[in-house]
Amino acid sequence: MKDLDAAKSRLADRFPASARTSLVLAMLHDTLDAAAAAVPVSGWSVVTPDSRVARFVHDLGGHVIPEPPLAGSVDDRLNTALASADRHVRGTNGVVDVIALQADLPALRTDELEEAFTESDPQGRSVVVDHTGTGTAALIVRGTADPLGPQFGEDSARRHIESGAAPLTGNWPGLRLDVDTAVDVRAAVELGVGPHTGRLLGELGWL
Repeated sequence: MKDLDAAKSRLADRFPASARTSLVLAMLHDTLDAAAAAVPVSGWSVVTPDSRVARFVHDLGGHVIPEPPLAGSVDDRLNTALASADRHVRGTNGVVDVIALQADLPALRTDELEEAFTESDPQGRSVVVDHTGTGTAALIVRGTADPLGPQFGEDSARRHIESGAAPLTGNWPGLRLDVDTAVDVRAAVELGVGPHTGRLLGELGWL
């Protein structure tokens, strides 16, 4: 998760800054609840440079991996931070399976993540392409010491596939719907958002 002050700028015309901050944390909460309940998940961490997010995650019982000081573009920093987190998790736990998941999946259902994991390559990398067809909702590496190899950013789905990740084709609308725009918010509401996002959107008059 990036710094809260920079999060969801494309929603600025619909939500004031304080509401965007609350929405980002509510979506994170619902994403974490759904993901942590999945059978394959034995632990979870959030990578962030933001102390407010870190406190929030600690309060939920999660582990925080601080984003290292980085230079370069937003995408470069994101991929370097995720690669660093992958090394940290593997260094702490040995050769374990890793799922890199977007933090803004308020309509995610636990069974979707379980099915995606089950269908992923048991000895390699797999990618869940997002609802736009160009982005990445999840990147999975299983059964190998090979690195996660994140290629997030513009046209990340193609770059992940070209780097060897197998595209997964399951019908998982909640897993694929990361929220960046007001259209995405409405689509998530139609799918059914988690309780924290739903409560906040109700308070903001969206439901």
